[in-house]
Amino acid sequence: MYALGIFSLTTRHQATGSLNSPPQGTTKKKKKKKKKKKKKKDLLCFPMDLVPNPDSPHSNNSGGSSPNSSPQNFSSSSSAATAGGAAASSSPPSLSRYESQKRRDWNTFGQYLRNHRPPLSLSQCSSAHVLEFLRYLDQFGKTKIHTHMCPFFGHPNPPAPCPCPLRQAWGSLDALIGRLRAAYEENGGKPETNPFGARAVRLYLREVREVQSKARGISYEKKKRKKPQQHEQHHPPPPPAAA
Repeated sequence: MYALGIFSLTTRHQATGSLNSPPQGTTKKKKKKKKKKKKKKDLLCFPMDLVPNPDSPHSNNSGGSSPNSSPQNFSSSSSAATAGGAAASSSPPSLSRYESQKRRDWNTFGQYLRNHRPPLSLSQCSSAHVLEFLRYLDQFGKTKIHTHMCPFFGHPNPPAPCPCPLRQAWGSLDALIGRLRAAYEENGGKPETNPFGARAVRLYLREVREVQSKARGISYEKKKRKKPQQHEQHHPPPPPAAA
């Protein structure tokens, strides 16, 4: 009886274990699904250009890019380079320092004419208005011009400050008139009616040069370049003729 009881318990345990354990076919399917998921995850870890496209006829399933992909990349980069070069060539060239300064001076003079009372047009501008514009610019000058009563009159390097007024330097005014004279003709003005080349303007600049030269003790005369002296070659005298 004891042996029969143990046998019945073992049979029941095997029966319940067989019922609880899943069939062998289902475990194999689950393992296959897990393997497939791992393969998908591994594929996603690679960059897209290294994963071959199975639908393309040039794919070799080697895990690298196809050999025909490099010419396409080269053609796209070359087209981008040509487009960049065309854009650079179409952009306007940068102005020189002289041209940019001439443009600023011309805009300043045009603003002065518009703010004039009454406002003036370019055709109404005369040499008198040019002189008025030059005197107007003196208030923005940075050059000390000593008066006759100043103890530093004619001193090029004064040792102490003085209350003498600040003016525009003659060199700055002379260069300004040259740029405005060229800009006037570039903007449709005739050389015969150019107010910046009038005689009154030239006399005014000459007077400013003389006054500032004496007040500052500086000579504005252009130094003449000395011509290089040609060294004469002294040849020795010929020997006396034989008797």
